[in-house]
Amino acid sequence: MPTETTYAELTSWIQRVHALGTVGELLGWDEQVNLPPGAAEQRAGQQAALAEAAHGAASDPRLGGWLAKLEAGAAGLTADQRAVVKNARKDYDRATKLPAEFVREKATQDSRGYHAWAKARSADDFAGYAPVLAKNLELVKREAGYLGWAGREYDYMIDKHDPGMTAEVIGRLFGELKRELVPLVREIAASKVKPRADVLRGFSTEGQQVFLREVTERLGFDYNRGRIDVSLHPFCSGTGSDVRMTTRFKEHEPLDSLFSSIHETGHGLYEQGLPADQLGTALGIHAGMAVHESQSRLWENQVARSRGFWRCFEPRLRAVFPAQTAGVSTEELYLAINAVQPTLIRVDADEVTYNLHIILRFELEKKLFTGELAVSDLPGAWRAAAAELLGLTPPNDREGVLQDVHWSGGAFGYFPSYCLGNMLAAQLWYRALALRPQLEEDFARGDFTWLLGWLRENIHSQGRRYDALELARRVTGEELSPKSLLRYLRERYGALYWR
Repeated sequence: MPTETTYAELTSWIQRVHALGTVGELLGWDEQVNLPPGAAEQRAGQQAALAEAAHGAASDPRLGGWLAKLEAGAAGLTADQRAVVKNARKDYDRATKLPAEFVREKATQDSRGYHAWAKARSADDFAGYAPVLAKNLELVKREAGYLGWAGREYDYMIDKHDPGMTAEVIGRLFGELKRELVPLVREIAASKVKPRADVLRGFSTEGQQVFLREVTERLGFDYNRGRIDVSLHPFCSGTGSDVRMTTRFKEHEPLDSLFSSIHETGHGLYEQGLPADQLGTALGIHAGMAVHESQSRLWENQVARSRGFWRCFEPRLRAVFPAQTAGVSTEELYLAINAVQPTLIRVDADEVTYNLHIILRFELEKKLFTGELAVSDLPGAWRAAAAELLGLTPPNDREGVLQDVHWSGGAFGYFPSYCLGNMLAAQLWYRALALRPQLEEDFARGDFTWLLGWLRENIHSQGRRYDALELARRVTGEELSPKSLLRYLRERYGALYWR
């Protein structure tokens, strides 16, 4: 069979598998946005049935045959085709080595885990949730074992979210960051400059919805191919022409909904920017969660916390909320937007202390996988780590170990992506500024097209040709490191807190 025909059959089938996966994402979105409380068990069954069908398609023997033929004739393939085949081989091996009954069991557990977590968080009941978490840990270790990662289970989970990344590499990067970040946080905390705590109060949900919709549209999110709704925990799912985002609203914390929406918009812009005709192949899927997080954090922090951005949007904020902003000066508003104050809750953290929350989770995850830490001991270990890194001790588990949704679905190894993404975002920011020094003037005019176009060309259009480490080298000319992130934090917050 000619190579072209074999390649066409391969890509057609893996795009079919990808389509089944997007249906699962849609069910997951609905589960957190619209699902009636009494339908949780039925949804678990639906997810399990779909996962089993997707697994059957992903492990179809015809895929193995096409891959074998293409690998045998690899010399006749283009570089892009080889990238597609390489990624498809990795996915096929994962699918064929996982028993169907295991896939169904894990899908069922992941769905149940979310509802168990939501209930435990509401009731502040870690003890009731601990068996679910222990089961999730057992399942991901079994998954790693099936795929030949026995003894390296945490590396498997990291690689699953960020291809090519390891706990050793992350440990080195985080160690470098931690050494300089902890004293930086202390310097800012000791500053005499203090943001007003009462600046932003009484912002209606309706007004917030209007404002964030206008902001995210201006950044470039296409609402003809996406939407935003409300959920307990903000997230983004979907790809191509169906991207679903969520946020949440707090009357006295309007920045929470705004910046979580901008964060998810960064994810959404990435998904909407992937090559549509290649969706599902390595040329049309994201490069990993660290790269994904670099997109969300770049828009949320480097862009949306800049003075240029607020020169554009401050007048509109005041127009939507005239009474609430009447007694607030421009400088007081900007300082509130860039307030640095250690908090117990990761999603509420400022961008300076945020990375300490990730380092905390990474260090605990490592210990869970090595057996140094038992699930039952997590609350105490969490409290001790929070006290060490943040100078704060959670008064309850709701504000400690139960605050995040990730582990409820077995997403171990995901947290490091946030901090790795922050590092890459800072490197991308300085590279973009080197190419276009007037970026903030663009923002002040409400023009974000150059930056989005540059990201489309250098990140979005690349799909999964390169992993995060290689992409950083190619786009920024430097190895991934915390140096740019530390430089950025010193420059932005030094100007505010050391004047």
